[in-house]
Amino acid sequence: MPWYLYLALKQLFPTGKRLSFFTAISILGVALGVATLVVTNSVMGGFGHEIRRMIIDTQGDVQIRARGLIENSGALVDEVAKVPGVLGVTPFAEGVGMIEYGRKPAFPLIQGIDVNRVNDVIPLNRFIRVGSLDELDDDTVILSSQLAYSLGVQIGGTVTISSPLLIERLKSDEVFLPRELVVVGIFEIGHQQLDSNTVLVTLRRMQDLYGLGEAVHGLNVKIAENLDPDAMATRINAVLPRQSEIVARSWLEANTEFLFVLQMEKNLVSILLMAIILVASFSIMSSLLTTVVRKTREIGLLGALGGSARQIAASFCVQGFLIGVIGTGAGLLFGFSFLALRNDILHAVNRLTGSQEALERFYQFSNVPAHIETVDLVVIIVGTIVISTLAGVFPAWRASKLKPVEALRNE
Repeated sequence: MPWYLYLALKQLFPTGKRLSFFTAISILGVALGVATLVVTNSVMGGFGHEIRRMIIDTQGDVQIRARGLIENSGALVDEVAKVPGVLGVTPFAEGVGMIEYGRKPAFPLIQGIDVNRVNDVIPLNRFIRVGSLDELDDDTVILSSQLAYSLGVQIGGTVTISSPLLIERLKSDEVFLPRELVVVGIFEIGHQQLDSNTVLVTLRRMQDLYGLGEAVHGLNVKIAENLDPDAMATRINAVLPRQSEIVARSWLEANTEFLFVLQMEKNLVSILLMAIILVASFSIMSSLLTTVVRKTREIGLLGALGGSARQIAASFCVQGFLIGVIGTGAGLLFGFSFLALRNDILHAVNRLTGSQEALERFYQFSNVPAHIETVDLVVIIVGTIVISTLAGVFPAWRASKLKPVEALRNE
């Protein structure tokens, strides 16, 4: 081992001590910065990841819509299904209606689905908590969990559903009676808004409620994994009727602004929290400069014995590098340990503050998701080690500029 590396280790870990005080403070500063960055990036990335997954699970990878209604949906479904890379296509119709049970009204989003095709695109079976999707027909309905709870309805209960078509028919002196449907299932996606405000009926029932005839509002499309949604949307648009106003849009394009805001918020928070690492780097620089002042005569002696300025400088740069490596490792350990216990900690805080409902209302999640991209983790690790190493550059430069004769005369 080169003598300057051995000297760097001895200064960080003196004989008879596990760790010097200045070294411990520097490592702790780096570790706290890394832990904070890991936790923040994981939580911010977790929210974004869950929202992206939820969009795909409820809308598919590509969605086809028109300015008005899509009339010939059957032929269009067959045409889109032939596009290479398309795994499934399902039509849908949706709109706001009124649902009533036991004189308790609600105004949820009603979605009409094709029971035979929906699972090819949207994994609804995975979200059914009570009952079965197989029991859904024109005389039955499936409710979201919190909507069912707020209405007080259970499996086997009969709810009354009506749509704005009721008012339109009254204007024409026609009678359009609300439909009575039996609850055969309750689903839960994990998103507060969807779980409190959604009703599933068959596509035919939705067409009846809104007087759509055979028309639908759109098609959801699932594509093969690892395919670019934007490229697939372009490919699907090529087979759509050119003179129609029907357009296919990927989930990325449809949610561009929202996803941009999520990414910008995540990047901004990461940049602000990087200040913690910078503060820790000043702590490293301060401790190393103190070492240079305290050991001026020893540095002069090293120069007198033949040590070059480059070797003396390397000894201090290596110390900054080692502090960065050890601090980063400790920070990763702290950060991932906190993430493993994040929901337990959150629920304990919520019990003390009574803020569980506020969390669900504003963030739409009852638990804190966590997901960190490999690229973000690499940037945190490499950036921290580089900053810590650079923190040792100035003390190294000061040490290398000391002249052996003057340093030995230093008192």
